[in-house]
Amino acid sequence: MRGRLLPGLVVGDTSRVTPELRAAFESTDLMHVMAVSGSNFAIMLALLIGSPGKALLAERGGLAPRLGISLRATALLGGALALAFVVVCRPEPSVLRAAACGLVTLLAIGTGRHRSLIPALAAAVLLLVLYAPELARSYGFLLSVLATGALLTIAPGWAAALRRRGVPARLAEVLGAAGAAQAVCAPVVAVFAARVSLVAVPCNLLAEPAVALATFAGFAALAAAPIVMPLAKCFAWSAGWPTGWIASVARTGAALPGAESGWPGGWRGGALLAVVTAVGVLVARRLPRYPWAAAALALVLLLAVMRPAPLTRIVTGWPPPGWSYAMCDVGQGDATVLAAGAGAAVVIDTGPEALPVDRCLHELGVNRIPLLLLTHFHADHVGGLAGVLRGRSVGLIETTGFADPPDQAAFVRRTAAADGVPVVAAAYGERRELGGLSWEVLWPPPEPGPVPDGPNDASVTLLVRTAAGLTLLLPGDLEPPSQRGLLRRNPELARVDVLKVAHHGSAHQDPALLGAVRPRLALISVGRGNRYGHPAPGTIAVLRAWGAAVLRTDTDGAIAVTGVGEGLRAVPRGRDP
Repeated sequence: MRGRLLPGLVVGDTSRVTPELRAAFESTDLMHVMAVSGSNFAIMLALLIGSPGKALLAERGGLAPRLGISLRATALLGGALALAFVVVCRPEPSVLRAAACGLVTLLAIGTGRHRSLIPALAAAVLLLVLYAPELARSYGFLLSVLATGALLTIAPGWAAALRRRGVPARLAEVLGAAGAAQAVCAPVVAVFAARVSLVAVPCNLLAEPAVALATFAGFAALAAAPIVMPLAKCFAWSAGWPTGWIASVARTGAALPGAESGWPGGWRGGALLAVVTAVGVLVARRLPRYPWAAAALALVLLLAVMRPAPLTRIVTGWPPPGWSYAMCDVGQGDATVLAAGAGAAVVIDTGPEALPVDRCLHELGVNRIPLLLLTHFHADHVGGLAGVLRGRSVGLIETTGFADPPDQAAFVRRTAAADGVPVVAAAYGERRELGGLSWEVLWPPPEPGPVPDGPNDASVTLLVRTAAGLTLLLPGDLEPPSQRGLLRRNPELARVDVLKVAHHGSAHQDPALLGAVRPRLALISVGRGNRYGHPAPGTIAVLRAWGAAVLRTDTDGAIAVTGVGEGLRAVPRGRDP
């Protein structure tokens, strides 16, 4: 993983970064670390010249005075670094944007005259937009400009205020910079992402020292590679440790249940967040006068980020007490949970990404998983495996015997082996009992013959019964040919209480199977705005015609099932804005 992240830090090549790690960086607002940005270039310049405001002083920092380089020569050397930065990273608009913002930072570091640099920033923006007009419509460009402007105007004042309150100078500078950048950039992020990160500032603070080390070592490796390859390899190896730390910070921060919160999108949502941020800044300026209020606010923020399951249940009412089955909201994919005792559950599929299923299991209070069943190897059912394994005890992983797609099957074996979890194939007719649950594997048969529609038709299908008498049919993504085969091999199939509708409620359903099981609750795991048209209106109409109450995660959010008989009901969590 270290080797995959380093090219993004140094030259902006993120092609090898996994979707799971990218999602973690997005949740913690650390995406700027994985892209070519002015901050990367500013790190190199700061190593050369030192901290802002000292370049004109006798005690100025950085390598330049220690090497006896004059201020004028230092400026020329900084310009040469900018040129090398553009050449190495290719003169694309994003790279030119980073170099321009970095050069403005160079002027700030070299002169300490922050106010006079606003015209310089404006001139750089104008020249870049004239060179590449498409930047005028780029959110990334807007974020770079805003962040640079905040570092030049807001951050020094905030750092000075923190120093007056006894915060050490270096820590005050870092806090001021991180807070200022987040304050001005968060409303723009809310416009297109419709979310707010609650862990962005601490994660950026923890990552910043490692970013400097990794960037320096990465550029040193690039510089040494054409001359002394063993030295370049040494630099690249040493860069692996700080990049590993950055990845750990992103994953740990993103795994927190309240790492991010939904927020209204669009410019109205951005304007609302800007107003809230301004009010928050005004309140924060007065908090030192009221230590008890500050402590209470800090506690509320901590609880909002940690979201302990018992407190979440009290506040939101979800999951309901005594839930027996839950369908997580993981987007276009499947991840469902069968309660198997206090803190224990049987988990079926993981969804496409690690973070949503991890947060869902946290809300459900699941920390022990005796069995994880992966119905088939499509990415929307196994991609979130790391999220299920994270911080939980998993006893066994069962899978289908049809190892296709092979790359996803290999991913499952590799990820499970890294955590020491055995992987076995589910056997047709297998019966198990665990924590008040009993189930039977109804599909695939020992010799299914040709699989007409790929892995979907090899989905492991379970008929589950709870100790209270609830019955559930969980058919994975079975297509009509296998649904008909399932009914032929199990003609005794009768009405069930809950049906996990196959293949996200697609139009490909066998009416005979739906008529045989006639579920009381039909639950559909599906992503909002998916390009497949799931769930199909015809499928929903057929289910309702058989008397089923239909709930779906794209409109209802996560869903929990409670009760039996006349008390059977599905409780939706509801979606964030």
